[in-house]
Parts: sequence; C-alpha cells; structure tokens
Amino acid sequence: MNPARARGFAPVAIVAISEVMPDDVKRPTHDYGGEPLDARRPDAPPSSRFGRLARLGVLSTHALPIATEVVRRATFGKRRSEHEELEAQRRVISNAKKTAHAMLKTLGEMKGLPLKLGQMASYIDGLAPPGYEEKFQQVLNKLQAKAPPLSREAAVKVVTKELGPPEEVFAAWDADPFAAASIGQVHHATTRGGDHVAVKVQYPDIDKAIENDLKSISMLETMIAPIGRRYHSKEVLNDVKAVFLAELDYRREADNADAFRKIHADDHEIIVPKVWRSLSARRVLTSELIGGVDYASFCANASQNDRNRAAQTIWRFMFRALFKHGWLYADPHPGNYRFVEGGRVAFLDYGCVKVLPPELLAGIKRYIIAAMDERWDDFERACIEVLGYDDSDPASFKLYVDYTKLVLEPLTRNGNYKHTHATARETVAFLVRGSKKIMKPKEGEVLPNLPGSVAMPQDHTFMNRLQWGLASVMAGLGSEANYRSLVEPWVRGPLVEIK
Repeated sequence: MNPARARGFAPVAIVAISEVMPDDVKRPTHDYGGEPLDARRPDAPPSSRFGRLARLGVLSTHALPIATEVVRRATFGKRRSEHEELEAQRRVISNAKKTAHAMLKTLGEMKGLPLKLGQMASYIDGLAPPGYEEKFQQVLNKLQAKAPPLSREAAVKVVTKELGPPEEVFAAWDADPFAAASIGQVHHATTRGGDHVAVKVQYPDIDKAIENDLKSISMLETMIAPIGRRYHSKEVLNDVKAVFLAELDYRREADNADAFRKIHADDHEIIVPKVWRSLSARRVLTSELIGGVDYASFCANASQNDRNRAAQTIWRFMFRALFKHGWLYADPHPGNYRFVEGGRVAFLDYGCVKVLPPELLAGIKRYIIAAMDERWDDFERACIEVLGYDDSDPASFKLYVDYTKLVLEPLTRNGNYKHTHATARETVAFLVRGSKKIMKPKEGEVLPNLPGSVAMPQDHTFMNRLQWGLASVMAGLGSEANYRSLVEPWVRGPLVEIK
C-alpha cells in the first residue's frame, strides 16, 4: 500500500442506528430542529463564497457581546457592584444561548467547514465561552447528532450519477437520511445480497462550498500578515486545505478503513466496518451498518467498569495506529463511535487520517520517551529540534514546554490517570492563560507583546485536534486507567509498515 500523505476529514456526525433494518422499524418524522421530514428541503447547501461569508456575518451580532465580555473580564476583572456583575452574567448567558441557536441554524444549513467548526465547539472542552460551556454546548450538541438534511432528490441525483438509480443498485433504499453531517448525509439501504448497509452520499456542490471556505481562510491569513508569517500560518493553512479537499474523495476513506482494519485485525474489541467497494465511488460510500449504542447514551447509562473498558479500547485504536504504524486518526468526534457489549467499540469514519513521515514519528517518540524517563534536558532539546520551540524567548519557551508536558501526562504518567472535563478544559485554558500573561504590555508600553513563534512541522498540524478532541471524549466517559502501560511498547518499539 502506498497511501497519500494527507487524507481528508470525514463527515463527523453519525447517529444511533439499529442492528438491522427490519421492515417495521420506526423512521424519524422530524429533523433535529423539529421540522417535518416531508417538508421542502434544499437540494444543495449554499456554495458561493460571498453568500457563505454573508451567512457567517450574521452570527457576529450574537457572538460579539460574548467576546466583548470575555475580553473585558480578562483585562479589568469583575465589576465593582455585585448587581452590575449579576446583570452582566445574565446578559452573557442569554447571549450564549442566542449565539448557540444561531450557530445551530446557520452552520447546519451551510454544511462544510463552518459546520465542522461548530461540531468541534460542541464537544471539545474549552472552546465554548469560559463560564458558559454548559449553556452553549447544550444547544450545539444537536450538531453532533444530526445536522439538517437535504432533499430526497438531492441524494438520488448523486447516487444515480455515481452508481446508477438507487432503486436499481440496492434491493431497498430509504429516501430519508438517518444522519446528516458536514459534507454528506447517510441513508439506510439493503444490498442485492441482503446485507443492511449505511450509504453516505455527498452533498451536491459541497466541493465548491469547501473551496470557497478555504479561500476565505486564505484571505484572513493575508490580512493578518506579517503576524501570520511569525506563526507560520501559511504552512498550517496549506496542511488544512490539503486535508479538507482530500476528504471529498470517498475512495480515499475506503482505503483508510482497509488500513485500519489491518492494523487492528487481532484486537477483537475494535470494530472497523466493512466497505462495499462495488457500491462505492468518489461521492458515495457504502459500508456495514453497525449496531450498538451512541456516545451520549453510553456515557449516561453504562457502568464505570464498562466506560473504563471502552476508553481503553479507544486508546488502543488511536495509539496503536499512530505509534506502531504512523497512521494518525485525527477525528475523535463523539459521533464516530458506537459502543457494543463487552467493551467493544466500532469506529465509523476514516476520512480524517494522516500518515506521518517516519522522521516526524521518530521525533514525536523521542520527546515522549524523554518525558517517560524524566530526562527533562533531553525533553527540552527535543521540543526545540522536533517541535520548533524557540528557547531564545524564555517566557514563551517555558509556556510551550509546560503545555507539552501537560497534554502528554496521560501517556507519560506511571500510574492511573483519570480523565475529567476539568482536565480536558485545562489543555486549552493553559495556553490561553499563559499567553495572556506574556502579552501584558511592559511598563511604559501600550502595545501587547506577542508570544514567541513556533516552527512546528506542517504534518504535525492535526495532532492538536486529536489531543483536544480525545481529551474531551475521554472526559465524557469519566475513564480511569494506566494509559502509559497500554502505549509504551509501541512508543519504544519500531515503526511497522502496513502490508
């Protein structure tokens, strides 16, 4: 196998599905917002660049009051009057709800990159407005479960173009999707051989929408130069663009799924759904319909022992692939898991996968092993040589080194580690808090100082998404285990090529 270096982001919202699709199964009658499914739905998301920018602009009227209050508190602290403080809190809580509802509607309709970012805000602890996470995430959690679908005709047109009319290709085809996400929606179907499958169908014109979203991001990078140059934002954006554009070819996702099935072939608690290649194409992906329980239900109802076992299964899935084979699964979204009895977990989407260069993987192992062995001089040297930290700026260098130690703690602690929402939020808050201290203007100066730059390898871009996202997923499980003992053999072991 000769995989491309960068793979795309997968649609990240797969909802509860049944073990099989019997004839008497109850179909949903309303979408996530309460609209009847037989109501007229659009045939495609908006795709023009300026049309998408205009829709995002509407959100600023809701988000600006929250941002203003957060900045004011960070700069000046609390108000003098208790009444003023309570009134400010009431306003911000109200604005947080309004913003979340506005995001739910706007991002759900737009699909593409904005919807992906909204889904990240819904589950990654620390990305919602500080102090208002619960109010904010209660609403946005609906983006994890099911974004608003497009019309029945839209999916039929795509399937017909890629494979043929769905009523001819499949023995049974459900016109209403049971899940809808950032670049596609998912339909129940039955193959001619009698297998119940999930058919992911890409939205019409979503390629144009994503390309225009990425052009808008490039425009932003140009506007913030030369600050952007200092933080190597162009290189980061190039990596993001490559990953998002690669997502548009579902054949790549099928390749990724095959690779992960080989990686975990001997681990019977890890389930990688089978892909029907003959029923898949660039914009259609047909895969095995997996049963089990969705993430939210499992977290709410499973015993602590079952949650701990499932968490260890997720840990092995992520880090066996990464440390033993160099394959980074960078989409730990809650909708990508289905929980089966006995600690078994099914992993549903394989669009957001990157194959790390061997030299980068060796460098990552280098600083992790140094931390495991508490060789802190070697650890700092590896941070400089692998991660591009600049030790000529002592304050920024200390911030980045301490942050790296923090996010590595579940991997490096020689004993049990308990995941909580507080520890997950801290992985984001630590950088924000430390940067704020560095940015405080020196005496006699007006402008803030900028934290030191980091020349991190471009292929390392999506490691942060894995770190933050996985920390939040594990926090929801409230899991506790000796995670170092699970990964240490792979961290210290050789790179093994997948054949």
